[in-house]
Amino acid sequence: MKILAASDIHGDKKVIEKLVAKAKKEDVDLVILCGDLTLFENDLTGIVGPFKKINKRLILIPGNHETFATAEFLSKQYGPGVYNLHGRSVLFYNEIGIFGAGGSNIGLFEVSDSETEKLLEKAHKPIKEAKHKIMITHTPPFGTKIDALWEHVGSKAVRKEIEKIQPDIALCGHIHETFGKSDKIGKTTVVNAGKDGIVIEIKKKK
Repeated sequence: MKILAASDIHGDKKVIEKLVAKAKKEDVDLVILCGDLTLFENDLTGIVGPFKKINKRLILIPGNHETFATAEFLSKQYGPGVYNLHGRSVLFYNEIGIFGAGGSNIGLFEVSDSETEKLLEKAHKPIKEAKHKIMITHTPPFGTKIDALWEHVGSKAVRKEIEKIQPDIALCGHIHETFGKSDKIGKTTVVNAGKDGIVIEIKKKK
């Protein structure tokens, strides 16, 4: 399974155009948007539709620039093949489980660490036996290269769940200064997908 993951597009149509072109060029099976889909919910148009036009399945979660209701609206507006994974999960090919939780511990539409922990635990349960696991959050885990500004500003709950579950990959965004950076927590590769997007490939385990 080939995946294009991005975050913090903030409704920028030029960024979306570039991501659509990348999704086509790389022939990805799935697009994941790790929150901050909009800029203060000013414009909801042209975010999901361009990916649907090229027949790409899409996963999204809310960031700290949109409400959870907005993320749900965007997923339902475009019908099958678009998934809002805020506190939910989805299983592909009977072995690739993707689960997530949106919102942020800093900024608008703030979500507490205790709530994030509950959402991730709830989302993980249905796919806990999956051979491959991908966690998606908007906020990065605490204490990594990805959440380091003047101090570490990430979520301790996200880190706790990564340490406990050890997904193959944890995708996030939120911190613009660390777009594209990666780190490791145990066996998990943690990546700030950023607005330019990254392509990852999940191969079957023998």
